[in-house]
Amino acid sequence: MIDLQHTREEIDKVDKKIVELFEYRLQLAKDVAEYKIQTGKKVFDKEREKDKLRALKKMAGNDFSRHGVQELFTQIMSMSRKLQYSLISKEEYEIPLAETDSLPVNPDTKVVCFGIRGSYTEQAMEEYFGTNIARTYAPTFKKVMQAIKEEEADYGVLPIENTSTGGISDIYDLLVEFDNSIIGEHVVKIDHALLGLPGASKENINNVYSHSQGLMQCSKYIESHLHMNPIECISTADSAKKILEEKDVTQGAIASKQAAAYYGLQILDEAVNHEDNNSTRFIIITREKKIIKDANKISICFELPHESGTLYNMLSHFIYNNLNMTKIESRPLAGKAFEYRFFVDFEGNLKEAGVKNALYGIQEEAMSLKILGNYKSI
Repeated sequence: MIDLQHTREEIDKVDKKIVELFEYRLQLAKDVAEYKIQTGKKVFDKEREKDKLRALKKMAGNDFSRHGVQELFTQIMSMSRKLQYSLISKEEYEIPLAETDSLPVNPDTKVVCFGIRGSYTEQAMEEYFGTNIARTYAPTFKKVMQAIKEEEADYGVLPIENTSTGGISDIYDLLVEFDNSIIGEHVVKIDHALLGLPGASKENINNVYSHSQGLMQCSKYIESHLHMNPIECISTADSAKKILEEKDVTQGAIASKQAAAYYGLQILDEAVNHEDNNSTRFIIITREKKIIKDANKISICFELPHESGTLYNMLSHFIYNNLNMTKIESRPLAGKAFEYRFFVDFEGNLKEAGVKNALYGIQEEAMSLKILGNYKSI
């Protein structure tokens, strides 16, 4: 009969030696970091790590041990890299955005928002900037981005995420395409209503117009009214405007109560979205490379080689530096089958040591890294 207590005591002795050897290995990694700081060599040497893993696996006596050795030393080398990054980033990593106390807003401040009068984006713009601004409207997400790039506006307002339907993929793609930065965010509670012409009734509505997001957020309501046919429109406010212009009592729009008031439409039914806490997060963008002083949320995107474990290695930088990741989204890379660009939101400020360490590590190991903005979380 095996003496379990004795076996556990032996395991404790082995574990103690492993900890001592691990700490000694990290000390050696510090020496390597000092050398790399002096010579400008990169921390991550992919081919050397592959060669080392192959050599270590050969030392194991069976397939189970070989697999375990690879997993163990992959983690050990990852920890060593993170230690080296923490030393090197203090020497090399610079904040790519300039700090400002607040956004300068006055009657001459030019703000462009997606959609037209009566839209939720307009509501977000007014709640964030106030109404005493020089406002313009753009019919597409891309035109908002272009207006900022071409200096036709100082700031832009765009929807990026809804609690019911998730992220808006077009916005993520545009954040990569344009060199604009996120400088703020604002959340609007979305209360969709079914709108129609004065004298219309919901029983006689055949075609229901709205933005694709609005239709998705109210899909259960539409499906419960079999006579209603959902039709996609440019925006929720555009759908309300369409009903007014076409003067067809069999047409309805899913939009805001503000849109009903602005376009003189009747509210045929309220709270038609199926989620009570339906909210949309809007981002404030600018061409200026700035952050507000008390910014506490960061958005980045990065591309990875199509290899096993690469995403895990990227996310481990957040874990190691005790950073709280609040969102991850993926988008396919154009022209590359089943390869993706990842968008990550996490808490922090670019001045913080842990943030610098994480970003330096991701920058070294990813194919590309772009900081989309550092801003105040809502």
